[in-house]
Amino acid sequence: MHANGTFGASRYHVADLELFRGIDTPAVAAELAGCAVVRVARGEAVEDGLRARLYIVLSGELGVEAPATMGEGGVEHVLPGESVGEQSVLDDAANLAAMVALEDSELLVIEPELVWQLIERHHGVARNLLRLLSFRIRAANALLRRRQKLGEFYRQMSFNDALTGLYNRAWLNDMLPKLVARASQDGAPLSLVMIDLDHFKRFNDTHGHIAGDGALVAAAGAIRAALRPTDFAVRYGGEELAAILPDTPRELAIMVAERLCARMRDAVVFGDMRQPLPHITGSFGVATLAAGQDERALVEAADAALYRAKEAGRDRIAV
Repeated sequence: MHANGTFGASRYHVADLELFRGIDTPAVAAELAGCAVVRVARGEAVEDGLRARLYIVLSGELGVEAPATMGEGGVEHVLPGESVGEQSVLDDAANLAAMVALEDSELLVIEPELVWQLIERHHGVARNLLRLLSFRIRAANALLRRRQKLGEFYRQMSFNDALTGLYNRAWLNDMLPKLVARASQDGAPLSLVMIDLDHFKRFNDTHGHIAGDGALVAAAGAIRAALRPTDFAVRYGGEELAAILPDTPRELAIMVAERLCARMRDAVVFGDMRQPLPHITGSFGVATLAAGQDERALVEAADAALYRAKEAGRDRIAV
């Protein structure tokens, strides 16, 4: 950043500067005449040090990136006639924004003392400043809302299994305690079905891991299609799946598990009938929340029932 004379000796005009639109131009021009004009080469940072200053772009373009948005592409483009640093002057703090010339630029530098004098002497400066700050606040709020929506989108994405589209273990760890607490508070039944694909390692060894992924997708689709809108399907891990059944007592949960077991047998893995159609089955363990149980105890009970189903010969339900 290099000094390039003063505003009074430059070719620029006050009428072209947004902050001074509609104000007594000759009077303002006289007050700005001694202000420095600096030249900033393309790619060069505007070094502000620890002193608050107001910068107005006379030519070229600045890119302004606040520390909170570093790495997120939150760059504001400041064009000729526009200013940056107003907030720093008003609260007497150093400019915390990173300012870089996007092309060769010339900047008008106004020291904070003169900014306050201009505000006191010319009501139009205060009006234009308020309008500018209002616009900045609206833009910042809009950006914040977009980021909140994007953050929620990624948060939801982190709760879904990429292969099957079912909820994942992280979602279960987050939601099951809440569902258990709600059921306990309301005195409502809550059931959990743990599901394990039978002989999945043998399936992978015989047909390959791509076909194994296809089997998981087919099983997940069968389970999702057989559940009610109020139920939740989860990929617990590996070839183990789960179904959470709110407001579902033990007898009804067993009926749901029987339906899931039957749908699993009918699941089609290979859509291409030129290949042999492998047979997919699952073992199902059903548990219903008991008085005083927490989510860990409920999972352990469903896991124990699943183990009994596998010990009894697989492709069946146990409670």
